[in-house]
Amino acid sequence: MRKYISELIGTFALVFCCTGAIIINEVSGGTITHLGIATTAGLIVMAMIYALGEISGAHLNPAVTIAFAVNKRFPWKEVFPYSMFQLIGALLATLTLHYLFPENLTLGSTIPAGTDLQSFILEIILTFFLMLVILNVSTGAKEKGITAGIAVGGVVGLEALFAGPISGASMNPIRSLAPAIISGNLDSIWVYLSAPIIGAVLSVYVFKYLNSKK
Repeated sequence: MRKYISELIGTFALVFCCTGAIIINEVSGGTITHLGIATTAGLIVMAMIYALGEISGAHLNPAVTIAFAVNKRFPWKEVFPYSMFQLIGALLATLTLHYLFPENLTLGSTIPAGTDLQSFILEIILTFFLMLVILNVSTGAKEKGITAGIAVGGVVGLEALFAGPISGASMNPIRSLAPAIISGNLDSIWVYLSAPIIGAVLSVYVFKYLNSKK
């Protein structure tokens, strides 16, 4: 249960800060800027890895949890409870932001700027590289240590910086699902539920091939 609560808290922090930065940027007339939004995403991921990595691994993302299970670093029986507590944390964060900013219509939802297919492909590639980094710097199924925090947080910030204006650079089904549910922006949610999982799982097989001895 400590691990589950850790994932809940970490995912709450992730969604609260990432979507909160988008909302506050909108209501403040662009004070935070796109660079600030991307930096916020990278920093909160880095902070949660340092804070919670030793407890739950700081997955904060069902795509990461599933990929760890595919790579046999994480038991499949724990995937569902991890994902459920991640979802609870994300929903609580979005509900909090909805209470604070009731007039905001999107609540930081990830909405494709172009076609759904464009964002679908982009999210697969983004999550592929993110998970590839995670697999190389994590210990078992845990993102922990100085290297993991800087590397994973850096990749999240980098990808949010250049891809955010097009797909939202979600790389996380839960991060997209929670604000979509609360705000009702569900038209393109299939992109963000499927693409990050596909990208994360693909990275596992590439990682295995690159690190195989044969």
